[in-house]
Amino acid sequence: MKIPLSYSIRNLAVRRTTTLMTALGIAATVAVLLAVMALAEGLRSAFAATGHPLHVLVTRKGSDSELSSNFERRVFQDLLYKPGIASGSNGQPLASLEMVTVINLPAADNPDGVNVTLRGVGPAGIEMRDLAMPQGRWFESGKREAVVGKSILARFPTAQVGDTLRFGKGEWQIVGVMDGGRSAVNSEVFVDLNQAASDFDRSSVLSSALLRASDELARNALINDLETDQRLNVAARTERDYYASQMVASAPIQFLGTFVAIIMAIGSSFACMNTMYAAVARRSKEIGTLRVLGFSQWSILTAFFLESLALAAIGGLLGIVLVLPLSNVSTAIGSFVSFSEVSFNLSVTPSVMITGLIFALVMGVLGGLLPARMAARKEILNALRDI
Repeated sequence: MKIPLSYSIRNLAVRRTTTLMTALGIAATVAVLLAVMALAEGLRSAFAATGHPLHVLVTRKGSDSELSSNFERRVFQDLLYKPGIASGSNGQPLASLEMVTVINLPAADNPDGVNVTLRGVGPAGIEMRDLAMPQGRWFESGKREAVVGKSILARFPTAQVGDTLRFGKGEWQIVGVMDGGRSAVNSEVFVDLNQAASDFDRSSVLSSALLRASDELARNALINDLETDQRLNVAARTERDYYASQMVASAPIQFLGTFVAIIMAIGSSFACMNTMYAAVARRSKEIGTLRVLGFSQWSILTAFFLESLALAAIGGLLGIVLVLPLSNVSTAIGSFVSFSEVSFNLSVTPSVMITGLIFALVMGVLGGLLPARMAARKEILNALRDI
């Protein structure tokens, strides 16, 4: 004969103070894990949203990033004749020669300054990225003008439209704000390529080339062609693959957060176990009565085990509620690839919430199995003596 599920749920309600305290411990553990996962998911979403599926990023062979790549102008001229490159609105190949470096800007919460990616581009680079312009206009070629990403606008008080930034050999006026959706472009500053190259004394050696293929087959063929061309000595990959490789920036935080969550989970499992052991001790006469009424050991084990799972599920749901306000909260993290800050929004997705709930249920399993086994193995006479 099976014990109704309502029996286990009612016992949690009757002992609501103990239930709440244990559930809050589990909730805190789940909240720590979910906060770390939301950070990693937000960063992954930002990098995944960066780049066009047909874009090919070309850097010097052996370079891990655009920042460390020495890409020559003469190589770029050779790339323009490669088959498979799409044409732009002016009939020219959609290929952008670019220079990437790092500048330091004073932030609202860091007066000493924060590293920001500066990207020198030409008209083709702007056309290829399909960026919105919510404020101002694009810079004019040959002028010391800059366009900042919307995350730069929000984080740096000295980077507003009409303000000036000092880097390179002089001052640059901010003339516009670009919006790249959820992409990492929002954390960059765009300027005219030739003007930036002159300021940083990099007229002939720049950073990378961005190419748009005509279709997916042409993209794959173009990558293979570039990789095998010994004259060029370049590395080619899709732009999305390049940004996906930058997820290494979140690895230390993800590891530390997960480690802390596991330590807390062990403590929460013991708290759940103690709660269930105490419940078994207090309800000894109930267990004896249930056995006399004909309920089997398996039914009693199942009832107490389900009670532990319900307790863990309550804690897991509370943990999700605690973390939900963090969704879409803007934050920033330093990248070990670009040595600059990347701004993004924390993302508490359904998959993140499901993971947190499963994590809580695992704590319930670990904390409830042994007490449930003890309750099931209690001798009828010993249990009835407590009446």
